[in-house]
Order: sequence, then C-alpha cells, then structure tokens
Amino acid sequence: MAAAGKSDLMVRAGSALIMFAIAGTALWFGGLAFGLLLLVGGALVLVEWFALVRAMSLGSGAKAALSILGPILVFGAMAGLWFIRDQLGVTAALWVFGMVWATDIGAYFAGRAFGGVRLAPRISPSKTWSGLIGGMIAALIASATIGDRAGIVGVPLWIGLFMGLLAQLGDLAQSWMKRRAGVKDSGKLIPGHGGLFDRVDGVLPVALLLGALAFAGHIAVRAAA
Repeated sequence: MAAAGKSDLMVRAGSALIMFAIAGTALWFGGLAFGLLLLVGGALVLVEWFALVRAMSLGSGAKAALSILGPILVFGAMAGLWFIRDQLGVTAALWVFGMVWATDIGAYFAGRAFGGVRLAPRISPSKTWSGLIGGMIAALIASATIGDRAGIVGVPLWIGLFMGLLAQLGDLAQSWMKRRAGVKDSGKLIPGHGGLFDRVDGVLPVALLLGALAFAGHIAVRAAA
C-alpha cells in the first residue's frame, strides 16, 4: 500500500510538472501560443462538461440550461484570460491564476490543519469552513503581492478575498455536477488528476469576471515610470 501511494504521488507530481511547463511556456510567450492553449483547453473542458451533463440525474430543462451555461462560462473565461494577457501583460495574467492557485493551496492546508464544520457535506464532504476561510486569505495575499508587482489599478487588491470565495464556489459547483453524474472525476485526461475541468473549475468564474472588468476598463495596469 505504501509503494502504491508513493507511485500515485509520483504520477500526480509528474503530471503537475508537465501541465505547469506547458501552461507556463504558453503564458510567457503569449500571442499564438497562449491562444492555442486556450482554444485546446477550452475545447477539452467543454467535452468533459457535456459528458457530465449527459450523465447527470436532472430533468431535460435543467440539462438544457447547463448545456447553454457551459459554453458561456468557458468561452467567457477564455476571452477574459486572452484579453488580460494581451492587453495588461503576463504578470497581470499571473495575478489571475495566482489567486486561484493560492486559494486551492490555502484551502487544503487550512482544512487539514483546523478541520471543523463541513462546508457542504452533501456536495463535497471533505471541504470545511476553515478551508474556505484559509483559501480566501491565501487569495488575498496572492492578490496583494502579485497584483502590486503587476501594477494592477482600478480595483482594490483586497478583491482577492472575493476571488478566493468565487474560485471555491466554482469548485463546489463542479463537485455538485460530478455527484449528480455519479462520477469521481470529470475525465481521465490527466494521470493522477482526473480531467482538465477538475483542474480549472475555480479558474473559470474568476477569469470570466476579471476579464469582463478588464474589458470594461475597470482593471488596468500602472504606466511604467
């Protein structure tokens, strides 16, 4: 059992490194490379989304609504990320991703350290209120540090608190979809991690909202001195 656990950890770590290398390279170069990453990633997420919807124990009306919501959410997030990377720069894009990654890390460690009352036991039994708060605080720290480095203006950097909440709501929504579909993961694309949707469920709503704010002119970066 110990050997199997170690092997699974190595698979997860290896997959994470490969994903980080691909995404990081595309984000750094921007332009066509980042656009292709968004297009391919978005298409794969939608494949997993529609597969979940088909498997969910819901009425036809609810399934139709989710089938409309999926493309809106995914294409909106793709457009938001593209606009921020193209118009505001790579550090601003890292600000978006950094808040979500920090949320995941903060929620995990706070939940493990403090435990306590379950957040939504019928949807995701492992999530706790302490994890929710820890994730929000971690997102606040990431927003303050990366956002300051990026020169983000137009919104207060404590917006990270709300982004930490929004990312975890995205995670919970996807957990609800998987529970209604009777599956553990959204797919089997990434060894040790499940589907791509499993990895970006928190990114989607955050990127959609921040991209919309940036497009509307409410998020900008300071001009170089």
